[in-house]
Amino acid sequence: MSKPRILMCPPDHYGIEYEINPWMNRSLGAVRALAFRQWQQLHDTLVELEVTVETMTPEPNLPDLVFTANAGVVFRNRFLSSRFRHEVRARESPFFDAWFAANGFGVEHLPEGMYHEGAGDALFCGESLFAGYRTRSDVTAHQWVGKALGVRVLPVELVNPRFYHLDTCFCPLAPGEAIYFPDAFDTYGRRVFANHVPKLIPVAEEESHRFGCNAVVVGKTVVHNSRCPRLAADLEGAGYRSIEVELDEFLKAGGSAKCLTLRLDGEDAAGWKARQ
Repeated sequence: MSKPRILMCPPDHYGIEYEINPWMNRSLGAVRALAFRQWQQLHDTLVELEVTVETMTPEPNLPDLVFTANAGVVFRNRFLSSRFRHEVRARESPFFDAWFAANGFGVEHLPEGMYHEGAGDALFCGESLFAGYRTRSDVTAHQWVGKALGVRVLPVELVNPRFYHLDTCFCPLAPGEAIYFPDAFDTYGRRVFANHVPKLIPVAEEESHRFGCNAVVVGKTVVHNSRCPRLAADLEGAGYRSIEVELDEFLKAGGSAKCLTLRLDGEDAAGWKARQ
């Protein structure tokens, strides 16, 4: 099996320059030097796990370009570019599109009038694409993506504004296994997970607010934000290795490990069956 491939963007221009989710507060700001050290630690941890990390060039005035998970949906050699709800993030798309086109992906765009924020709201667990909607992405866009890729889409509504993307409260570990924060979803959403993911590991509220669910899975290793001891113990009890990386500067913008990465080989968007 080939090495996992992940796209990251250095945080040279990262900062809290606007407020588009409940975590952001311009008056608090971000410490750029500390952010870079934390980003570098995540980068180096992934490299130590034998991940091929590819980087794109940071761009001035695009502080959230660092959150590559939102670029779009990767499916084999296809890249379905996001349609961001907020104009401040929509400016990122031409740079993501250019990178993917230059690196051999076919770049496709959703129709106008719908919103979809990539792997932030679209995560495969097994052959089903779980799709978070309400805050940033809409159901119409998810159904369009599902039809374009020929996969089953299972929409789940995000009912807690602090968990505005699916990847902030749900993380597939393997086919039929995932961690999640139940209170980010309504009763129907929790039922969807229970019916389609046999092994669910709930994350405690305190650790969900540390974005413990916003994790990067590399085989049987899960990389997540620090100070999530219960999650680490639950993961290890389920047969996974837990690695904690301090990412609090990015938590200020509503992001953590998963937000800072995009699987180019499609672990979160190309289905698991082909790699079994």
